[in-house]
Amino acid sequence: MPGMDKRTFLKLIAMGSTAGSIPWLLSKAQADLKPTPMPKNYYSIPKKGQARILHTTDVHGQLLPVYFREPNVNLGVGEAFGRPPHLVGRSLLEKMELPIDGPEAYAYTYLDFYNAAKKYGKMGGFSHVKTLLDMLRKDAGGIENTITLDGGDLWQGSGTSLWTRGVDMVEASNILGVDAMIGHWEFTYEEQEVLSNIALFKGDFIGQNVRVKEDSLMDDAYAELVDKNDGLGLFDEDEGYAFQPYVMKKVGGKRIAVVGQAFPRTANANPPEFFPDWSFGLREDDMADLVRTIHAEEKPDAVVMLSHNGMDVDIKMAENVPGIDAVFGGHTHDGIPQPIEVKSKDGNTCLVTNAGSNGKFVGVMDFDFSDNKKKLHYSMKPVFSNWLAADSEMEAYLSQMRSKKYDEKIVEARNENLKVNKDRIGKSYDEILTEKLAIADRTLYRRGNFMGTWDQVLCNALRHEYKADISFSAGVRWGTSTLKGDWITMEDVMSQCSMTYAETYTSEITGKNLLETLEQIADNLFDPDPYLQSGGDMVRVGGLDYTIDPTKKLYERISDARLDNGEKIKADKSYKLAGWATVNRTPDGRLMWDVARDYILKNRDSDNVLKLPKINHPKLVGVSDNLGVADYEGETG
Repeated sequence: MPGMDKRTFLKLIAMGSTAGSIPWLLSKAQADLKPTPMPKNYYSIPKKGQARILHTTDVHGQLLPVYFREPNVNLGVGEAFGRPPHLVGRSLLEKMELPIDGPEAYAYTYLDFYNAAKKYGKMGGFSHVKTLLDMLRKDAGGIENTITLDGGDLWQGSGTSLWTRGVDMVEASNILGVDAMIGHWEFTYEEQEVLSNIALFKGDFIGQNVRVKEDSLMDDAYAELVDKNDGLGLFDEDEGYAFQPYVMKKVGGKRIAVVGQAFPRTANANPPEFFPDWSFGLREDDMADLVRTIHAEEKPDAVVMLSHNGMDVDIKMAENVPGIDAVFGGHTHDGIPQPIEVKSKDGNTCLVTNAGSNGKFVGVMDFDFSDNKKKLHYSMKPVFSNWLAADSEMEAYLSQMRSKKYDEKIVEARNENLKVNKDRIGKSYDEILTEKLAIADRTLYRRGNFMGTWDQVLCNALRHEYKADISFSAGVRWGTSTLKGDWITMEDVMSQCSMTYAETYTSEITGKNLLETLEQIADNLFDPDPYLQSGGDMVRVGGLDYTIDPTKKLYERISDARLDNGEKIKADKSYKLAGWATVNRTPDGRLMWDVARDYILKNRDSDNVLKLPKINHPKLVGVSDNLGVADYEGETG
């Protein structure tokens, strides 16, 4: 490795278990030992036109490079059947005309993930994203010709984002140069914390579908909150907008309107106690009226939507709302290298994009307004950390931030008794997060419609903690991957379950209610109308095997549910259920990351290996012709 002789390198390895900052350094050093050469001019995108929009989304607090395995199950139903993003593996590569054995196969698919990860290394990391953004800005002729957008789910998903209440991500995004953003998990902090973060953010926080509730508009307490935050939280009292619905940006001498669309089901998917004064919704008619008004009054050169709807919802909204030139989407974590061309009601074409997650991708769209025509050129670049130098300013910030000490002011939970973990007080964030827990016996991942190996770890931990028959773990899409043979660190654990409502619980549930719950969750995922989908994946279920037919109707999808011992679920029998991340109440159980940490430490073998004897993959039927499933690890029929 350049600049490091063998003796120094071996010394660093020996120091690895005692110096908190060394594992981060070592991971980079080891990756540099056998680098895969970057193709010539891989990151060069000469500008086509006058204005360039750069787009990232769903970073989920991941400031360092990560491994993230893309799904091998992403089923499309209804009109989404066989359409991107519901193509996986080879089907996706063929549709996008990408080689089966190139770096894009590693970036966009699960194929040969372990070997590809060893070949190409980690992805993302804000230091490397910053370098890439600066390169793309330079290619565009300077920052004045570009605008950088973030599609939300930025402030949540890591230990440091939890402990700083999102401030680490706001400060990092300021260094990154984000000009405008929207929200979803951002709203899972307290309203005061959200407004404080927006004040710290140097860009514009927008969202046409986030409104102040009517009762709150008349409430003195909310008026005081707004006054305390210099007017933030009430952008327009007449319309009820909590935040700017859109922002006009001058880019390359052209005026581009960016309309914000926050996750419409925030109040259903997350605890309303965090945002008691704000309401959410799809609000398609309001979006259409707003876009029409923008065209009439602002006379923009282009109108784009920055969205956290999810890609299927974006496609339907692009069809129904005339006047939008492009959608920069998020929420469903779909890494789609080419946009979907959608014909809207007025006959014009709207390009719908989605830029993946965890900092793995940067979307690039150039607008060419020459000859009285509007041409849009799109490409997406995977962020290979080994191919991009680390930005020094961002690196310095990350080092300083991770050196902060955990103290008694930390807030980890809603439950008063769990807000501070006294065992961590006085330790640096880096020291806590780089703790080695066990060696993975297989690659641990989460992404996919049903069960992932990381999900199994969480489910096993819950059952172990409460001696439960069955466990539920939320079907969220965030959570990084851990390679087979690598150490599972506390950072890995926190990336799976770091949130503001991670208390665990146990309850009794009848077989009838259990099956009805699974049916209702499946309907949220597989309703043919994307407007009726909640955007998450199927709840992860530990200790239970079942069969599911996604093509069936509500209460007809789930069958043959059995405990791990083979006993069939009986409707009138009661079962002990353990879970976490409940929305409507605050449980008393320990936080999920502490439950998972202790389970991993207690169940590793004498060689420090954590073994998973079984993965509760449900049996899939009715999907034999669906291109959204491939190489399924469970049974199909």
